[in-house]
Amino acid sequence: MIEDRPGLMEAIRDRFAHVETCPFDGPRIFFENAGGALRLKSVIETSAAYAGYPDNQGRDNPASRTLMAAIDRGRADMRRFLNAPGGQVFVGESGTEVLFRLIRTAALGAAPGGVMLGSTLEHPASRSAMARWAEVTGRPHLLAAHDDATGTVSLDAYLALLTPEVRVATIVQTSPVTGMAVDVAAIAAAIRVKAPQAFIIIDGIQHASHGHIDCAAYGADGYAVSPYKVFSRHGYGVGWASDRLTDCTKEQIVGGPAAAWELGTRDAGAYATFSDVVAYFDWLGGQVSDAGEPRARIEAAAAAIHDHEARLMQAMLNGTGNARGLAEMPGVTLIGGPVVEGREGVVSLTLDGMSSAELVRHLADHGMRVHIRKDDHYCGNILHPLGLADCVRVSVCHYNTTAEVARFLAAMELAVSR
Repeated sequence: MIEDRPGLMEAIRDRFAHVETCPFDGPRIFFENAGGALRLKSVIETSAAYAGYPDNQGRDNPASRTLMAAIDRGRADMRRFLNAPGGQVFVGESGTEVLFRLIRTAALGAAPGGVMLGSTLEHPASRSAMARWAEVTGRPHLLAAHDDATGTVSLDAYLALLTPEVRVATIVQTSPVTGMAVDVAAIAAAIRVKAPQAFIIIDGIQHASHGHIDCAAYGADGYAVSPYKVFSRHGYGVGWASDRLTDCTKEQIVGGPAAAWELGTRDAGAYATFSDVVAYFDWLGGQVSDAGEPRARIEAAAAAIHDHEARLMQAMLNGTGNARGLAEMPGVTLIGGPVVEGREGVVSLTLDGMSSAELVRHLADHGMRVHIRKDDHYCGNILHPLGLADCVRVSVCHYNTTAEVARFLAAMELAVSR
């Protein structure tokens, strides 16, 4: 859809900084989006402006009122982006810190006893928080096993461990290693049937830039986003908490607002830069649809992004033009298999006869920015069961093009020939 519309891809790429050239390393194709997406130019401008404002919030002067208005606007935009009309939206230190805080509050606020349930697919941000607070509260931490062959975790895997004893449950929406999505709505609904009082926390960090978010439809209690993975910048995380999770006891300033999740003075620029992100989705939705309402335009943008990235994945895995895809290249192993459906912008692979570090360097020499993932505390949950010490992660976003994928495949053919 995006590349089918004359001029749209050029307009999209013009809104991002450093699309074709690294400011330190020169021309390159950016296929490291899972490690952090390209930044909107508007985000950079807004960050610089708000970093320079000396005034603080809550004062009786025009500057302070301007900051407060930016925060209010940012919160409204967060709700619209997440489709979260109820509960509380807030800014934290990072997506990881937001997950820790949501999970800590849920673990301490849940009914005594019972178990905490997650999956082996999860990023250590949520899995580590669950392990920590399961230990503190004396609960077993159960893990639904993901499928090595498909690179995702199924509803059936959760159902095998679901009982009325579940107090807190976590679900990762998209794996940052395999790139495969999880049916969070179905899993959350199943948890509600078996354990209706369980707190459900969703890690949406890897998913946010690739598709539709609908907290109102998930039936969950918490959601976390890392804005630097969705066209904003480092230095903050975005969280949503349901009303019942917000009602739990949590760290707060004595005498402060009961619903407050934030500690201390937050950066108004964080809210303002997230508004830039939402404004971009709104703009893109207006380019690909006739939707009249802002939320409808956001949904249209998400659909267009999903469609375009599926085309990129189809080209990368199965070929484009005269170039064969990764699935056809001898010696290439694809984590999660060669499927396109359910894959959100990420392909992780190994190549026989060439170490992952060598392949990353080879691709860099041919103008491709990709990343190595290792059997460590970040990715060992995926790689160790496969007997892999490491892999190469190639991750695309909707501002990448089919022509860039073709150049990547040509570079991979050279690696295969070696």
